[in-house]
Amino acid sequence: MSRTRPHVRFQDPSIELAHGAGGKASRRLIEGLIAPYVFESGTELRDVAEVALAGGRLAMTADAFVVKPRVFPGGSIGELAVNGTANDLAMGGARPLALVATLILEAGLPTEELEREMAAMARAAERAGVAIVGGDTKVVEHGKADGLYISTAGIGLVDPRVDLSAKRVRPGDQVLLSGPIGDHGITILLARGEIELEAELTSDTRPLWPLVEALIEAAAPGLRWLRDPTRGGVATALNELARDARVTVVLDDEAIPVRPEVRGACEILGLDPLHIANEGQFLAVVAPEYADAALEALRRVPGGASAVRIGAIEEGARPVVLARSRYGGTRVIDMLVGDPLPRIC
Repeated sequence: MSRTRPHVRFQDPSIELAHGAGGKASRRLIEGLIAPYVFESGTELRDVAEVALAGGRLAMTADAFVVKPRVFPGGSIGELAVNGTANDLAMGGARPLALVATLILEAGLPTEELEREMAAMARAAERAGVAIVGGDTKVVEHGKADGLYISTAGIGLVDPRVDLSAKRVRPGDQVLLSGPIGDHGITILLARGEIELEAELTSDTRPLWPLVEALIEAAAPGLRWLRDPTRGGVATALNELARDARVTVVLDDEAIPVRPEVRGACEILGLDPLHIANEGQFLAVVAPEYADAALEALRRVPGGASAVRIGAIEEGARPVVLARSRYGGTRVIDMLVGDPLPRIC
């Protein structure tokens, strides 16, 4: 029996780079064209899906990596592919178990570069505690794949103590951030050499499960929602939360950690650090009575010393993200519009 065409709201005549930037255009594409064909109405859009199994819940995710340049300060496309996949599982409250990787190789790619990325993937998998158990390899004509693309899929086991969903978020809940934002996006931008700025900056790519595991141990009953703010940054992730949960997110502008190098580059380029991609940080929403314990647990984990409370959930007439200054004024933080930093992951 053929399926009738669902109601499609996507009106753009063609796909543009902005549709892959993680902001408004991406959301419009997914909700308006992709989701109506493959998801049931009302499905919460997340980076990880759950499958119920006897005695537990399995988390699944898939991703693709097309970063340019392939090697950058602090990481490379191979390391990013492993960390990004494992981190999406962690954001579902799942311990990463295994992943598969598909390599799309462009004819002419130097063998030593491919070997370098295979070694990077192996090191990253060992550090993340995840096994690479299979995959596929394709070779395309010269000029068709920018050297190397990597596509992944991963599985993990959801911790039975957590139930993460925007629908569980309530007014009064606290918004936590694991560390400084914007490092990855600005590092990639500077690594391209298209802008003459000098900064001692490296990507924040890293596995996040150790931090999430500590958070679960300390605050599982009060843990509502997790998200790693990759494409589109903190602003887009929190706007999606506000819309899905039908709440207002109020941020303390002064509390959001941004390195001076990132802030300086953003000021010169006219960018907002809240829109810049991250690959080694995450946002958490926790019940107020668990916020202190959650922060203490994160700060005890190596790499979690900069974890901080950056805001709270409030009731509001419309879903919106606001940033409040030290003087009491507020500004609206919108989702990313356009694509200021293409090919960052």
